[in-house]
Amino acid sequence: MAKSSPGIYRRGKTFWITYMGVDGKQQWESTRSKLKADADYLLACRKKEVAEGITPVTFNRKKYTTTFDQLAEKYLEYCKAQRDYKSKAGRVRRLQRTFGEMRLIDITLEELERYQSARCTEAKQPKKEGGVSSGAVSPATVNRELTALKNMFTKAEQWGLIPDSTLKTVRKVRLTKENNRRLRFLAVAEMTALVDSCSRGLREIVVFALNTGCRRGEILSLTWDHVDLKHGFIRIADSKNGESRDIPINAALADMFKGVVRRIDSPYVFTNPDTGTRYQDVKRSFATACRRAAIMNFHFHDLRHTFASHLVMNGVDLTTVSRLLGHKSLTMTLRYSHLAPDHLKKAVERLTWKDGPTIEQQLFPAV
Repeated sequence: MAKSSPGIYRRGKTFWITYMGVDGKQQWESTRSKLKADADYLLACRKKEVAEGITPVTFNRKKYTTTFDQLAEKYLEYCKAQRDYKSKAGRVRRLQRTFGEMRLIDITLEELERYQSARCTEAKQPKKEGGVSSGAVSPATVNRELTALKNMFTKAEQWGLIPDSTLKTVRKVRLTKENNRRLRFLAVAEMTALVDSCSRGLREIVVFALNTGCRRGEILSLTWDHVDLKHGFIRIADSKNGESRDIPINAALADMFKGVVRRIDSPYVFTNPDTGTRYQDVKRSFATACRRAAIMNFHFHDLRHTFASHLVMNGVDLTTVSRLLGHKSLTMTLRYSHLAPDHLKKAVERLTWKDGPTIEQQLFPAV
């Protein structure tokens, strides 16, 4: 048994800890990990418990036999009615490929960090069989998967499938820093070119997106009972953040609605003119329109960025932009702040009188 540092030992490749219990007797405990950081953390927890007069709880490993696969099925059944079930299921299935047959209590911090590292260097799966990968898996994707895993283990602890110590281990995984700074938006001339290049049916959807900043899912699921043409507003009820918001109908939208055919056999605003059914996706037709308009590297979600960017460049304050976009936090809207230098400059200039006293002289005049 090679001693690593006070209170921490190594047996083979696994770290163990030793400490004096509440009863004054020496205690030994395996961390089941090859990482010294895990041993440091567990030893600190045990010493804290002893100092508070708490006898550390050790658990019977034979009691906790649930595998990751078993938890996955139980968790997905629990999430079945949730609106983001499909995306959650995709992440859980990906996690199963790595942790499937492992017992939950055997998944250590080392295992999770190895998964994180491997996924961040893994090539993306091509969207079509025989297709070419479009680069490495993004940090955002890996973070969503690990967040899903943490949520699964939280439920597992609530369901009595794992001890609290296992949940604490999983929660120690640090997410990778993400780069979400993409901010692609169109100039006015490009917007006109894009709209003119749209096919029948897509044109109205793009005009709506450019004038509301709504997400694709919000647009395609919009129903007529949420459009109030008389009072001039649209209610977005099925929002990503779970809160509804109202968006005013401007002149461009009012003209657009005049050309939208309201079908008696469908509650949806935007329906395929060829089939009469609701649009499920417009990715292919949108990509075609972008090619026709000679617009490169532009996604449908960038229409939302275009809406917000032009609002800011026209002097609309960020709080109002945030409300229109349905952002839960103003922090998410701050990415557009650099687009308003003239607006900010004018705001600061309000603090002085031209050819007159400075703001300090106004507030503190000489006696």
